[in-house]
Amino acid sequence: MTLDDLKKIFLSPTLFRLETILSPRLVPVLYVTGLAALLLWSVGHLFASFGRNFGDGLWGLLEIAVYGALFLIVLRVVCEVLLVFFKANEGVTRAVSLSRVPTSLIDEVRDAIHDIAEDAPDEDIETSEEVVPPAPTTPRRTARRSPPSSKPDI
Repeated sequence: MTLDDLKKIFLSPTLFRLETILSPRLVPVLYVTGLAALLLWSVGHLFASFGRNFGDGLWGLLEIAVYGALFLIVLRVVCEVLLVFFKANEGVTRAVSLSRVPTSLIDEVRDAIHDIAEDAPDEDIETSEEVVPPAPTTPRRTARRSPPSSKPDI
């Protein structure tokens, strides 16, 4: 992770949006911070243990080797577990977004109509070469009429 990446993380609105997962980018920072803490602890412990007496200094070297190796292994495992967790989350998120089905056929048709309307060029009807004549305005019969009865009304 470079300085430009850190500037982008802390100075852009990425920090305040929850649409993207920021933690996978911060795992290397956690790892480097853990290594720096291990180095500072080992140097401080070395000087403190040799400052008391030579025997404590030798014992301090053994502590630095054992606890330092243990801390290094734990730090590495924790960082790898975090990375695996975030990769699994990314895979599940991608699978869910691909398997999401439109809620109904009407929504799918509506989206298709909107897509076609956005892709179609804007033409006026008067300037178009093919003008469809309007339909004739004859009334439509909607019900059957019964034939007149042959019986005279009394």
